[in-house]
This record gives sequence, structure tokens and C-alpha cells, in this order.
Amino acid sequence: MKGKEGSNHVPLFETRKGKGRFVHRLFAVSVFVGICLIWAYRVIHIPSRNENGRWVWFGLLAAELWFGLYWILTQALRWNQVYRSTFKDRLSQRYEKELPGVDIFVCTADPQIEPPMMVINTVLSVMSYDYPTEKFSVYLSDDAGSDLTFYALMEASHFSKHWIPFCKKFNVEPRSPAAYFSSISDDSHGDDDNHSQSKDQAALKKLYEEMESRIQDATRLGRISEEIKITHKGFSQWDSYSSRHDHDTILQILIDGKDRLAIDIEGCALPTLAYLAREKRPQHPHNFKAGAMNSLIRVSSKISNGPVILNVDCDMYSNNPQSVRDALCFFMDEEKGHEIAFVQFPQNFGNVTTNEIYGGTLRIIRDVEFHGLDGYGGPLYIGTGCFHRRETLLGREFSKENKIVLKSQNVKKREENAPEFEEKLKSLANCSYEKNTQWGNEMGLKYGCPVEDVITGLSIQCKGWKSVYFNSGRTGFLGVATTTLSQTLVQHKRWSEGDFQILLSKYSPAWYANGRISFGLQLGYCCYCLWAPNCLATLFYSIVPSLYLLHGIPLFPQCTSRWFAPFVYVMFAKYTYSLAEFLSSGGTICGWWNDQRIWLYKRTSSYLFAFVDTLLNSLGFSESAFVISAKVSDQDVSERYEKEMMEFGDSSSMFTILATLAFLNLFSLIGAILKKVVATDGAIDTMLLQFLLCGILVLINWPMYQGLFFRKDDGKMPSSLTVKSLVFALSVCTCFTFL
Repeated sequence: MKGKEGSNHVPLFETRKGKGRFVHRLFAVSVFVGICLIWAYRVIHIPSRNENGRWVWFGLLAAELWFGLYWILTQALRWNQVYRSTFKDRLSQRYEKELPGVDIFVCTADPQIEPPMMVINTVLSVMSYDYPTEKFSVYLSDDAGSDLTFYALMEASHFSKHWIPFCKKFNVEPRSPAAYFSSISDDSHGDDDNHSQSKDQAALKKLYEEMESRIQDATRLGRISEEIKITHKGFSQWDSYSSRHDHDTILQILIDGKDRLAIDIEGCALPTLAYLAREKRPQHPHNFKAGAMNSLIRVSSKISNGPVILNVDCDMYSNNPQSVRDALCFFMDEEKGHEIAFVQFPQNFGNVTTNEIYGGTLRIIRDVEFHGLDGYGGPLYIGTGCFHRRETLLGREFSKENKIVLKSQNVKKREENAPEFEEKLKSLANCSYEKNTQWGNEMGLKYGCPVEDVITGLSIQCKGWKSVYFNSGRTGFLGVATTTLSQTLVQHKRWSEGDFQILLSKYSPAWYANGRISFGLQLGYCCYCLWAPNCLATLFYSIVPSLYLLHGIPLFPQCTSRWFAPFVYVMFAKYTYSLAEFLSSGGTICGWWNDQRIWLYKRTSSYLFAFVDTLLNSLGFSESAFVISAKVSDQDVSERYEKEMMEFGDSSSMFTILATLAFLNLFSLIGAILKKVVATDGAIDTMLLQFLLCGILVLINWPMYQGLFFRKDDGKMPSSLTVKSLVFALSVCTCFTFL
């Protein structure tokens, strides 16, 4: 290497193309030929005007056209996969003294759904990064403005003086205290070769448990005692507090990294730690997480102004202390780094069961599809575990001539004392600050969409920037997956609704992004933006063939027909490849089967509600809402989740649809079997594919039938919902049979 800009450039990261690309492309072409033959069959064999099922035939043709075209979109996510690896040793050799500042944003919004202990474990994990402490700062955005969360953070600031040096001295992993202490057994200390670590570990665990006890006591009490309030001036900021939706800006710098006295027990500097609850008033829209992030961007610019910003959700603790350096390998690469706006790490979850009963790992998106997006210029921004260039979040367009060089900055000495400085900055988080500005439009995260992260990332890429997906080595972040079916469906409703809104907005990847990003990346975005409309074709295919099976009307070719082959090949090839893809990503066969069930449930409930709500929103009949997924469950629910028993315990309208469909397919299959048994002129080969389709739908709904008929625990389907769904399904089957 002849220097940083020398001709013998040695990169800070490596990009490899996915293996088996040619074989996969050949396979994809063969499946597409089969899909075209299915379309041809539908067009050639349209029933005459006097035949039964003519209009249903057109419906099947429309559904199969949709499935085929959507399948093409999914192939765009697999056509050009790339994989990244970094060289952190080279980064250290070249830039250790010039490393840029990093601001870390942790966001929380509800102390009941997101417990304070979980929040501070995430905060402590990012405070312990293997990175110069004077060069990074941690900010907690509390959108509930809870003094319980503030108290927990205050306790964490004291504990960090012991935790950070312990982590660095013994190279501890993971650096979330809760995760670390749960990963070691109580009797391991005596067998530990390192007596010093064992002793420090035991003492630190005791400190952690004492802190946890104090925080849990306050949480159970629901308020902060007067004895605690007088220990810190920060609690006085709640004197004017009215409610979580009506309060002044609350800002407190708990650890000032510029203060020489802000040191740990080893005498080393601590990172800056700040708490922010932006002002909220009932008459002002607060724009959910996007509004909170934009307030953090402004406030942090005056405190530390790190040119790199990492944002993580409060349930997504750092699992790799080297993640900052991994991200900087992309940003600081001399040849390609100036093109990169953000580095997205995958979402991984620490509480997923072996067979992933709710498909909670998002395994295929994480290990397959995002690598395909990366091959076309970058993945989506998914709202957590993402490192940004600050300038790109402020609306800067990419320019080859004006490169943004990341380097260490000399921070100006502050003239005001800490209280005066905090008071001065509060206006940056006031409700009125953004009035008549470009915040939420051209600056910061975008407003008006439930998935503010995706639309923000798309707008950044449309300004010429690229992004990078880093899914290699030790997992960067570990979060909490949903533990009930209801949580899963509600979460996917929000995601699919937000993505569909993007498709219909001025930032649509179909037209706004046309010519601004690569065609492959356009198709990738459209694949996710069309989640919600998938409900129509899926519902049609889940209902109509089964009802016509009950009525004895064939809708597919006989097994003796040559047209039978493309149907069988496409179904066999698609699901065989899907299984192989799932297993190669580390899943299990049962996990894949569970994933297929959740795929069906999402498309027939979450996506349906998202589709309807988006259309109503577009017509002005409703407004979008941001729903936070619960991160805690009661003991019984947790035990059933560990046993992989599906949770149906509430009377959700989505469950009504799912149960009705399960009954409808069961009645259709039983009725068809009985009819074929007593019939003398019927042959099963005329309706084999319908029998197969209906049988698979019944089989995949087995956990639903257990919840409806056999289970006695609180996780079973509510009796009122069972009766309601039963009546709906019987009414449909009866009407269809006689009419």
C-alpha cells in the first residue's frame, strides 16, 4: 500500500458475490416458463357463457397473474446477492487517531410496554462499545416523558462507572448486563481460571441486582419516592408535568463527557449520556418516532455533533462491541466510502424459539432478500441497528466532487455551565420549532407514514447515495421478537400499511424513484410496498377453490391432462426451493412450516386490514396510527410461547377472519369427501388439485383447530369468537351449496 490514496489501495471492506447465481437464475427462468403456461391454460380454457364457474375463472386468472408478477418481484431480491466483510485492523492502522465522533440514539415510548430495565440494558450495552469514550455520546429519547425511565437512566449512569471498565478489562460479550449475567452460571466463578475476573464479576453482579431491585420497586409503585427525588436536580423538571401528551421539554445531561470529573472507577473518561423528552402538546401533532428522532438530531448537534449517528430501538441491545468499527470500515474506505449514506445491520432476536412459531426471525428477509437489495445499491433503512452519516439525514445530496470526509473534530469549549446549556437547548425540542421549516420533509426523518424509516431511506437513496447491508460475523444487535399471534399480526399490519402508503405517496418507488435508483432496487422496494394488496389474491385462492370443491365444480386441469404438469411443477419447485432456502439460512423444517402458516395468516388478516385502512386513509376517512409492539408478556403467555403453543387469547377481529377461513376450508373438505364417497359417477382425478389445496389449508390450520376445539388453557380461542366464526362459515357454505 502506497498510502491512503495510493494506486495500491487496500480496501477497508470486501464485497463478494453470492454463490450459485447461475444455477438459481436458470431455475428461476424454468419456474417463470411454468407460470406462463399456467396463464396460457387460464386464457385458453375460459368456460363458455353457459358453463358454471366462468366468472370465478376470471378471478383465478387475475389471482394467478398477480402471484406470477409478484413472484418476479421476489426474484429481484435474489438475482444479484452480495455479501460484505470488514477489515477493522486496517481501520485502526490508518485512522485510530482520526476516528470520527459517533452519536447513539436509543428510543423508547412507553414504560409499561418497554420496561425501564430493558431500556437501560440497551443503553449500557452501547455505552460499552470498544471505541474511544471521548468520541461517542449516548442519547435516550423518552417519548412518554416518564420519570421512571429517567430514574432508571440515572441509576444506569452510576452503574456504568463500574460496568464499562469491567467490559473493557475482560473483553466481555455481550455487553448488556442482563444478557451477560444470564449467560453465566452462578457456580462458574470457582472454576474460572481468572480469579480476578471471578471476583469482579461477583461484585458487579451484586451491584446490578441491587440497581435492578431499586428500579423494579419504583416501577411497581408507579412513581418516584420523595427520598429519591431530592437526590437529583433533574426530577424538578417534572414539576410542570401534566401527562405523557402534555409536558414541557425535559433535557438532562447525566454524564457530561467534556467534564474532567466524568470518569469511571479506573479514572478513564466516560461517554456523554443525555436524557430527552421533547415537548408535547395535545394540539400539536408529534409525528411519533420520526418526530422524536428529529428532536434528537437537533439537540445532539449542539452537544456532541457526531458526524455518524447510530439509532437503536430500546429493545435491541448491542451484542457486538466492535459494531461501530465495522460500520466505519464502510464510511471511511478511501475508494467507495464517500458514496455510502447508511450501514444497516440485520434485526436479530434473542427470544426466538427453535421452530419460530410466529416466524419472528424474519429469516428470509434477513439472510436472503436484503443481500439481494445490497447488490443493487443498498438495503432499506429499517429503523434500528443503522449507522447514518449525519449530513444525509439533514437532506444533503450526494456529490462526487464534494465528498464528506469523516474525521475527528475539535469540539469547542462550552462557555455556559451545564444547567444554562440545557435550558438553552430545550427550544430545539419544542413543538413550535419545526413550524415553517423543512423538518419532516427535506430534513430529518419523513413525517406522515407509519414506516418513517423506509420512506426516509428511500429518499436518501434517491438523492444519489448508496447504503450497505452488513450481516457477517458476530450478531450486531439482539432484540425481542413478538411472543403472541396478536402482536405479530398487529406489527405486520403496521409495516404493510406503511409500505403501501409509500407506494401511493409522492415518494413511491414506482415513479418518484424511477431513474434515481437502480431498476433492481426499485423492484425490491415494490416487493415490500405490495405486501398489503397481496391479501386480495390470497383470500380469493383460500376461499373460492374450496367452495367450488364442495359444489363439485373443477377449477384446475385433471391429473391426466398435459396442463396438469405446469401447475404441479410451479408449486413443487416454489415450495421445495423455499424450504431449501429456509434450511440453508439455519432454520428447521418445522420452522419453515410455521413460516408458511404465518405467511397465510398475515396475508388474510394483517394485510387485509392494512389494505382497507390505507384506502380509507387515502380518501380521508381515517388517520394513520403508530402502534408499539409489547415487549413483555405475563408468565402463562411466556410459558406457552416457550412450548411453541400458538396464543389466541383475545377477541381480535383478525382472529375472526382466520377462524372463519379455517372453518370454511374444513367444512369444504369434509363435505367434498362425503360427496365423493357416496357419488357413483365422480372421479377424484378431476379435482385433485382442489383437494390438495383445500387439504393443505386444513393441515396448516391445525393449531387453529386446537385453539378452537381442544385446548382448555387461557391461550385458546375465546368461545364467543368460535361461535361467531362457526356461524359465518356455515352460512357461507350453506348459501353457496343451495344457491
